Amino acid sequence: MLQLTSDWLTYSFLKFDPLSRIGRAVNFFIYDSIKILFLLFAMITVIGFLRTFLPQHKVKEWLIGKGILGNFLASLFGAVTPFCSCSSIPLFISFLEGGIPLGLTFSFLITSPLINEYLVVLMIGFFGWKVTLAYVISGMSIGVVAGIILGKMKLEKYIEKDIVPESEKEACVIEYKGIKQRMYFGIKEAGYIVKKLWVWVLAGVGLGAIIHNYVPQEAVQSLVAKTELFSVPIATLIGIPMYGSCAAIIPIAVVLFQKGFPLGTALAFMMAVAALSLPEAVMLRRIMKLRLIAAFFGITALGIIFTGYLFNVLQKVLT
Repeated sequence: MLQLTSDWLTYSFLKFDPLSRIGRAVNFFIYDSIKILFLLFAMITVIGFLRTFLPQHKVKEWLIGKGILGNFLASLFGAVTPFCSCSSIPLFISFLEGGIPLGLTFSFLITSPLINEYLVVLMIGFFGWKVTLAYVISGMSIGVVAGIILGKMKLEKYIEKDIVPESEKEACVIEYKGIKQRMYFGIKEAGYIVKKLWVWVLAGVGLGAIIHNYVPQEAVQSLVAKTELFSVPIATLIGIPMYGSCAAIIPIAVVLFQKGFPLGTALAFMMAVAALSLPEAVMLRRIMKLRLIAAFFGITALGIIFTGYLFNVLQKVLT
């Protein structure tokens, strides 16, 4: 149904030639944009509803004193917490102020942008559930392992004193009464996030449509062949300075994969853009010294590179 609607809009309403590159690019853009935005709204509504049953004041009780299990729980909490009214950095700061150990807070901070409901929805739609499950496991593993390493390094002395505005703290502690109020929160959450992401979605799908229809597959394969051994770290280093949402990056990663990029290389690029960025470093500079930021970026980047190589090996073994 969606494909028929996209075809009608592209070739009947807009009068593009079905055999032209621009026609196919526009069709790609319309189909993927509608699909992604619909899935985002539906899934975020459901997850937002479920999140109302997870009061933040209990998080500290669940995390402290549990060893590696605490890192896993912090990573899991990051995975189910989307970028919304309580974004990852304010929560990260509030965890530090609440006395949660640094390693646990980093497990949350690393996993939160790597895994969330809209990313999982997009990946299932583009890559299928098997790759998505492997990605979720690898993303949480990066958060857990990196958090453990950073916690063992005793870097607390590099944390700057900072204060989260009381309004932000209070906004994260809300009591909900009744299913109707919880559903309203889910719908409101979905509307807020989709409103914040739709430009990134359209930009990402648009760039993906251009690459898909205008970049020769032979050129991509040639580039990969020339940098095959180093393609994963190169993709990671290219992704770190970039700033964007996974909603925008996933369509680009998919098209790069379809054009001949190894799966792990494409995912490493996507993970680097999602988890590490210069704007994030600037924000974190308010609360931590450069040495701690460098350690955080370096260890996370190494985890992403390892994951990229692992996916590339698995791709060769399974194909």
